[in-house]
Amino acid sequence: QVQLVESGGGLVQTGDSLRLSCAASGRAFSRYAMGWFRQAPGKERDFVAFINNSGTSTYYADSVKGRFTISRDNAKNTVYLQMNSLKPEDTAVYYCAAADRFGVVVSKTYEYDYWGQGTQVTVSS
Repeated sequence: QVQLVESGGGLVQTGDSLRLSCAASGRAFSRYAMGWFRQAPGKERDFVAFINNSGTSTYYADSVKGRFTISRDNAKNTVYLQMNSLKPEDTAVYYCAAADRFGVVVSKTYEYDYWGQGTQVTVSS
């Protein structure tokens, strides 16, 4: 079992930055690939970013490429999402997730094994 807890969400203005954190506990964090997803009201949960277990490979949704950066610190059992140049359309609940996968990019919700409870990000215009 892996427990995930997100933090760092909030209310910001267009163009601002936020850094989300996801702290993991339980089984060996470095075993898991990690992802960030987001879900706006009335919409499906969408993929945002992926990082492999060692942190050497990342992958982003086109909508956030060049603005968001995913990273991880395996010594601290934490994955981060640095969000810059935020837009109103980035408003959503952001979830981190862990996947027991190796060697492939994981971008589908059903491929992830564990989920956090989410943190709200609201970007005002």
